[in-house]
Amino acid sequence: MQKHRCGWCEGDTLYEAYHDHEWGVPVKDDKSLFEFLILETFQAGLSWITVLRKRENFRKAFDNFDYKKIANYEQPKIAELLQDAGIIRNKLKINATVSNAVAFMNVQKEFGSFSKYIWGFVDGKPIKNKLKNYKDAPTNTALSDTISKDLKKRGFKFVGSTVVYAHMQATGMVNDHEINCFRYNEV
Repeated sequence: MQKHRCGWCEGDTLYEAYHDHEWGVPVKDDKSLFEFLILETFQAGLSWITVLRKRENFRKAFDNFDYKKIANYEQPKIAELLQDAGIIRNKLKINATVSNAVAFMNVQKEFGSFSKYIWGFVDGKPIKNKLKNYKDAPTNTALSDTISKDLKKRGFKFVGSTVVYAHMQATGMVNDHEINCFRYNEV
């Protein structure tokens, strides 16, 4: 019997695997939250499948998203990243990744973990929407506006409300699976 999935992922095996195993699953560990945050910032203005297809290249290029290492990247490493055809070579986004690593660690110092900080916006529990069609999902909300403003105040870059909402969806802070999707009640 074929499972019903959200319409946005159908027809692409990589997209379907991501949907079936990761998208919307609550993520509470800082390393994974940082990875998703960085991938979402690189996705700004592009499609998620573009980033997803380059995900392994991003992991290699950015030291497996080790924010402690990334925070110390200097110009030679940034120049190397700008030549890496396996990633999205956007100088502003690469520089933002370095400054976001620093801001990420500052949040950890203040709150004990980035997870405690970010999940605090939803009282530690996912918001469960009731979408009949994935096309009805918002691209941003009043909450993503609030989180975006707070992140920017803390020195994060490329964290507009749409990027933040996508991060919330990816990391399970919000469940935007269609109500008839097999994953809706699983996450």
